[in-house]
Amino acid sequence: MDEPGERRSHKVSIPTLGGIAIFAGVVFSIVMWTPFQVFGNMQYILCAFIIIFLIGAKDDIVPMPPFKKMAGQLFACAILVFQANIRITSFYGIFDIQTLPYWVSVLLSIFTLIVIINSINLIDGINGLSASVGILISFTFGMWFLVTEQIVLAIIAFALIGALVAFLKYNVTPAKIFMGDTGSLLVGITCAILTIQFIELHRSLSMEDYKVTAAPAVAIGVLFIPLFDTLRVFILRILKGRSPMSPDRLHVHHIIVDSGFSHLQTTFILITINLFVILITVKFQSTGNLFLLMILLLIGLVFNGILYLQNQRNTSRLHTISQ
Repeated sequence: MDEPGERRSHKVSIPTLGGIAIFAGVVFSIVMWTPFQVFGNMQYILCAFIIIFLIGAKDDIVPMPPFKKMAGQLFACAILVFQANIRITSFYGIFDIQTLPYWVSVLLSIFTLIVIINSINLIDGINGLSASVGILISFTFGMWFLVTEQIVLAIIAFALIGALVAFLKYNVTPAKIFMGDTGSLLVGITCAILTIQFIELHRSLSMEDYKVTAAPAVAIGVLFIPLFDTLRVFILRILKGRSPMSPDRLHVHHIIVDSGFSHLQTTFILITINLFVILITVKFQSTGNLFLLMILLLIGLVFNGILYLQNQRNTSRLHTISQ
């Protein structure tokens, strides 16, 4: 159960094991709909899912030390990289770097997987946000995998969408259940797999009509809200001399909620922003990875400036009320 507290917006105890149902729905759908003749590396993906599921479930029932959670995540990511060969093998010309040496590729891929997994986990702070972000990311990549005939990856994406849509019925305010780490870590690892495969498949894609010119930058745009929020809070915490993993109310969704918006309104605002960024990256993909990354950085800086000003107003208002 997630108990009410200082950083919590709910007033009653709420179960945190919604991720069990999400896991069951995803795995059942994948096994049910994946043709065995194209099963490929799915066995390794399912192994990674099980490891992440067990870590999340254990942490939701009896909280685990952060280093043990990270060790489990590294184990799951190692299976994906070494066994399923889910790796970033090129920089696609960013900084004039093309093909990466094997061990650089391995380390970069594991780092990318870990970052995406935990970025989804960190935005799981208000009703409906993680599930909605997971649906948006999975739908964007899933549709591309579908039109490029990447059946296995499309099945993974739409299996997650189905599970999250069902979960949202019970997670919208007033929430009856939370997904917990069991769900957020699973959503994170699924989105991480889809992201890396989206980037990598462009190296061998024969369908010119569906090639994305700046695949890495577009992938970052698809993951804009979770990546932006994670980078932002980590930098702020470090600047304040605190651990990057220390809890606070500096997250994007906390600032918007503290401004007077409901959970549902906040989720809608952030999903709309993320969708806008996706459209911008797709529209300007022809400008190349480096220029598109600069556009994303500019959007992030402007958004951060707005959040900073709003956070100052929130703090001033609370100070006035307390007086």
